[in-house]
Amino acid sequence: MLGLFLVLPVFALEAARYPGGQDAALVGLAMGIYGLTQALLQIPLGMASDRYGRKRIIILGLLVFAAGSFMAALAQSLTWLMVGRALQGAGAVSAAVTALLADQTRDEVRTKAMALVGASIGLMFALSLLLAPLLVAEIRLAGLFALTGVLALIGIAVVHWWVPAEPAQHKDLPRGKLSEVLRHPGLLRLDAGVFILHAVQLAMWVAVPALLVQAGLDKDHHWWVYLPAVLASFVVMGGTLFPLEKRGHLRAVFLGAIALIGLVQLGLYLVADVPGLASLALLLFAFFCGFNVLEASQPSLVSRIAPAQARGAALGVYNTLQSLGFFAGGAAGGWLVQHHGVQALFIGSAAAMALWLLLAWPMTAPGRKAP
Repeated sequence: MLGLFLVLPVFALEAARYPGGQDAALVGLAMGIYGLTQALLQIPLGMASDRYGRKRIIILGLLVFAAGSFMAALAQSLTWLMVGRALQGAGAVSAAVTALLADQTRDEVRTKAMALVGASIGLMFALSLLLAPLLVAEIRLAGLFALTGVLALIGIAVVHWWVPAEPAQHKDLPRGKLSEVLRHPGLLRLDAGVFILHAVQLAMWVAVPALLVQAGLDKDHHWWVYLPAVLASFVVMGGTLFPLEKRGHLRAVFLGAIALIGLVQLGLYLVADVPGLASLALLLFAFFCGFNVLEASQPSLVSRIAPAQARGAALGVYNTLQSLGFFAGGAAGGWLVQHHGVQALFIGSAAAMALWLLLAWPMTAPGRKAP
């Protein structure tokens, strides 16, 4: 995830150096196409992990991701950069990773387990915001992709030698059917939500780096805003999500986080014409507060309400919609900025969050099973 995130803060600015990089819509497509190939393979690989084992599928996916990273490092045009990004996305093992974690944790601590993974991902995101501008100045975007490939190979070693052996009991369960997952109303609400969340997240990053530059903050110093916002948001998540979930208020926290991100989009719309550094920093802090809560709670909810024998398939569908959200956010965000400006992007994002709030309103948080 560190390698993947290293590219995100600088991609839109650095891609302009490639032939074809002046087309914002094409840059957004190259940024988001990773999500399209992820979407195509999350369900098959999630179901394969139910059948053949989690760790075997995770290692296969990391090999494919590394190959795509090295291809992107060698790209000489935006088109080939897009091909490398697409191959990166073919290593679609998020469902297998989340299913392995769910297999190894008890129901009553699973949200914390998911949150710890989410926190590690968030910390890597924060670290990438610090390192990306420094590294790209020395090794350019191609070097960042090469570093991503190396980190993926290190990840394979970690999975093989360090990650605990996967439990065998899921192999003894009757094989789940995809239809069980696709007919479940609670899972469908979560699938729609993760699509919208990640579409809005990636669409934001088509525009936010340029707003920070417009506010007077050089791209090498964007981490001055990103890093405190991300770290402070973890403190807020730890002080709200876990205690309130324990007291039975998960639904209220979940819906509040959706509403908060919608309000952030409206705030970005209001400041987009004359962005101020303080207002952007405050809005990004609020965004990460909502985002981290949703990132921790959603996969936990999927794993808890999905049939045990179809957990990999359920998480495959969930991660497919997450990946489609990445693709849609990058493509739509680039198109909106190119043809209608950044304010249209933020209005569209706010409308998407309002739709999600309506869809999520009937949700009920699952009760905890006995240890």
